[in-house]
Amino acid sequence: MQQNNTHPERDAQLPAEHQYLGMKKNMLYGLQHVLTMYGGIIAPPLIIGAAAGLEASETGLLVAAALFVGGLATIIQTIGFKHVGAQLPIVQGVSFAGVATILAIVSTGGGLASAFGAVIVASLVGLLLTPFFAKIIRFFPPVVTGCVITMIGISLLPVAIRWMMGGNPKAENWGDPANVGLAVMTLAIVIIFSMLRSQMLRRLAILAAIVIGTGLAYVAGFTDFSTVSAGAVVAFPSFFHFGVPVFEFSAILSMTIVTLVIMTETTADIIAIGEIVGSQVDAKRIGNGLRADMLSSAISPVFGSFMQTAFAQNVGLVAITGIKSRFVVATAGGILIILGLLPVMGRLVASIPMPVLGGAGIVLFGTVAASGIRTLAKVDYNDHKNLLIVATSLAIGMIPIVNQEFYAQFPTWVKTLLHSGISSACMTAILLNILFNHLPFTKKTVQVARLPLNSGH
Repeated sequence: MQQNNTHPERDAQLPAEHQYLGMKKNMLYGLQHVLTMYGGIIAPPLIIGAAAGLEASETGLLVAAALFVGGLATIIQTIGFKHVGAQLPIVQGVSFAGVATILAIVSTGGGLASAFGAVIVASLVGLLLTPFFAKIIRFFPPVVTGCVITMIGISLLPVAIRWMMGGNPKAENWGDPANVGLAVMTLAIVIIFSMLRSQMLRRLAILAAIVIGTGLAYVAGFTDFSTVSAGAVVAFPSFFHFGVPVFEFSAILSMTIVTLVIMTETTADIIAIGEIVGSQVDAKRIGNGLRADMLSSAISPVFGSFMQTAFAQNVGLVAITGIKSRFVVATAGGILIILGLLPVMGRLVASIPMPVLGGAGIVLFGTVAASGIRTLAKVDYNDHKNLLIVATSLAIGMIPIVNQEFYAQFPTWVKTLLHSGISSACMTAILLNILFNHLPFTKKTVQVARLPLNSGH
């Protein structure tokens, strides 16, 4: 009698992230992750390619490289090896945090070669800093992690709204009610599937909504699959296609600052996913995750891609589906590699209308914010210092979301550090937590002043 390779009883005793669900479920749930983050992973190479004046075919190579390296980085992060990889369900991809700096490097005459050189050196610097950076975990109690996770969700919501409006502000149909209607229809499909009795169908709600929404969009004339067959079917990434990296000090310095921001955001994402999965996240695990991040980023320019980071939108997918297995995300990494090698598949996925992704994104990103609120519910607000930490951190994190020009007149390094609501809220929460909870003179002051909120005095 043939034995089954899966052992449900044994797997059920493993931590959620280490449970293997079988190839069929891995493929289905992994595809959900790819569809969720596809728009985000191809956007940076498209923006950078346009700024560098590349032809469409050359920009296509940047996109293929982003998919290939993102898949490779995801597998390194989820499967991992000694001292590398957090072994959590974390999807990796090109970081948006570095786009503005790369554009500045490209536009000032350095070109892509200088940008690639800066990414390599800055990533190696980040790799050296990882042991020290990982030790900040003790400065991440629930009052800090709750603020950061909440801000991750809030900062992603504008992305979903842009998708709902059509994705391209320069397009004629930008903000067309028909786009919003398609997004709302997709959102309704997510809700309907989430109400079904079948747990399998509930967990596939996002994938089902994207597939059905795309089908409806095709019938209504919102999308066109004619471009899928145009171009190469298979294309292997070439080494240093855009030239040998050039190492310029100013470019390296600016990219190193970006690296510190990315390390902060990745740390926040690792803590967030650990909170959702229900797994212990300590300094060692953060260090392993950051090493995977920096190692992937260092080898990324070899294939023609840029700095890698954890994708926050996929944190929401883990939260809403309850699928916590890292092997599912590793499978998503495999799918990304295939998409990088098969441009025809990439063109097929790229045909999904942005409003469809926007409808699904509202739920995904809102779920991340809700997870942060759940974490903040554990905080003791009878102590007014925690209330102040939460209020101030979230408010400062909202600044670049509400007004993107707020830091326009500040030095470049300030704009780089604070342009993200996630990094702004994270740094504010950490500093205030240190001020109130780790400095001796403030701890004593707070203990004397502490009164219950409902004391009536």
